[in-house]
Amino acid sequence: MARIDAFGNELKQWRQRRRLSQLELAVDAQISTRHLSFIETGRSRPSRGMVLHLAALLELPLRERNNLLHAAGFSPAFSANTLDAGAMAAAMSAVDMVLGAHGAFPAVAVDRCWNLLRANDAAQRLLGGVAPQLLVPPANVLRLTLHPEGLAPRLKNLGQLRAHLLDRLSRQVRQSGDTELATLLEELSAYPAPTGSDIELPTPDADVVVPLRLDTPFGVLSMFSTITVFGTPTDVTLSELAIETFYPADEESRVLLFKLAEQG
Repeated sequence: MARIDAFGNELKQWRQRRRLSQLELAVDAQISTRHLSFIETGRSRPSRGMVLHLAALLELPLRERNNLLHAAGFSPAFSANTLDAGAMAAAMSAVDMVLGAHGAFPAVAVDRCWNLLRANDAAQRLLGGVAPQLLVPPANVLRLTLHPEGLAPRLKNLGQLRAHLLDRLSRQVRQSGDTELATLLEELSAYPAPTGSDIELPTPDADVVVPLRLDTPFGVLSMFSTITVFGTPTDVTLSELAIETFYPADEESRVLLFKLAEQG
């Protein structure tokens, strides 16, 4: 009964995190509110299929679906291969292809905690001057960006970018319940923050995306990024892998990126 209670408590926490009432989740799951209540209190043992059904309705990450299955006494449904496993070869080849094809424009692959898994040459060129200890694997791209010994001193819009990154990370923590991300958020929030006039406020003619404005030997580089994830992963590791690609926000930055590439 202990495992069933553990499952019920975990299910209830996820339901509340998604701001759903028992009635709303029961309707979505096409079961009675009474049955869902019995599951949450441990009075009814859910089937493996019901666990996966509820997890899907709650839009849980694959890692958390496995955890929910374990709490209910079932084996995991999703594999969790290492990046160098044979099963991951095709996917990682695609990742390397995307990073390499990005040429003079920076691109990185990260895991769910924003730890750096891969980086193309253009991305590595921007890390000059970063404290060596921040580059020791697993280097974290958010830490590299906001740490006072990382890119932060060279960021021309540190206040704006810091607020954006912390808000994005905070939303991830709320949605995932991930304790590692929560610890990272606490650490990053404690880093020194710009005050007063150093913080850029939105204006009517502001950028349509939050840029990264970085001081370089050739001038200020302004970039925006896009994030790509695998569309139909069934592996935990692959589902948590994301590729962030950076693009010049203006013509001057495009030229600057090619100058940096020429310097090697």
